[in-house]
Order: sequence, then C-alpha cells, then structure tokens
Amino acid sequence: MQPDLSQIPDNALLHAIARGDQSALAACYDRYRVILFSIILRILNDRQEAEDCLQEVFLQVWRRARDFDEARGRAFTWLVTIARSRSLDRLRASGSRLRLATEVAQVPRENVGDAAEESVRSEEGALVRKALAELPEEQRRALLLAYFEGLTQTEIAARLGDPLGTVKTRMRSGMIKLRELLHGKVRR
Repeated sequence: MQPDLSQIPDNALLHAIARGDQSALAACYDRYRVILFSIILRILNDRQEAEDCLQEVFLQVWRRARDFDEARGRAFTWLVTIARSRSLDRLRASGSRLRLATEVAQVPRENVGDAAEESVRSEEGALVRKALAELPEEQRRALLLAYFEGLTQTEIAARLGDPLGTVKTRMRSGMIKLRELLHGKVRR
C-alpha cells in the first residue's frame, strides 16, 4: 500500500520525485501550484505566460529533483527559486522587463506589498499576502525587489542606498519572519 503523499515532508517528496515517482510529482504540484503560480504571475503579469511557466517549473522539478540538496536549504525555497528563475528567464526573453517596471512604478505605494493581489484568490494566497503585510517595510521592500523585480542583493543595496550587509540581513530576517508567520498555515 502506497503512503499518503500529502502527509510526507517536502524533502522526502523531492527524493521520491528524484527516484521517478510520478505520484510524488503530482503531490508536489498539488501542494505548491497555488503559491508558485502567484509568484510567477506577479513577475510575468500575464496569466497565459504564467500557466506555461508553471508547467516548465514542474518539468524542471521532475528532471532536476536529484539536484536538490537539503543541506543547502529547504525544499520550498528550492521550488521558489526555480519558479522565480524560470519567470525571470521568460521575462527577459520577452523583452517585457521595461513594461513591467513601468507598471510597477505606477502602482500606488500602499499596494506594492500586495504580493499577489489579483492573481490568487485562494486561502493560501491570502495568507501569504497577510504575512507579507506584517513584515517591517524595509524587509518587505527588499524581498519584493528581489522576488518580483528580479534584482540581486547588490542591485537592491544600490537602489535603496543601503549597505549590502544590511540588505542581506533584512532579506534573511524577512524570510525567517515569513516562515514563522506561515508555519502550519500553508501546506508543505
């Protein structure tokens, strides 16, 4: 009898995918499709492109699950990194980065922290948006610049006029705080 894959930890799920377990990939998709889609959609700002990109993300997960190293970080972080990278690759390839930057610049300041306002109406999306809103402004701004504008930590430091070490600390603190706020609320 096969174990209930919805209950196994993320690391074990990725190890099962690495062994070629298709049901583990399906469980991973069910577990993370909503949050990954919201990240991708926020970056690409195009629903069809985001749907295509999400499929590419899970294809890469299928092909590269062996590359996941739990000693280097959490499975969720690995998945978000893949989604962000694939999204930014698409964004660069389409030449729409300038269009996105223009649109982001026109968003009222109070809406900038809303990570997935119209992209996901799910409970998980609402939880993530609420958690982002609870972060201190400096942490939220650094994370949004990194994950939704694709800036490196060095670029963020230059844009904000802050020391690189300060930006790194804010981003790490923000991610730790998000993990705490979302612990037990978002399926893993």
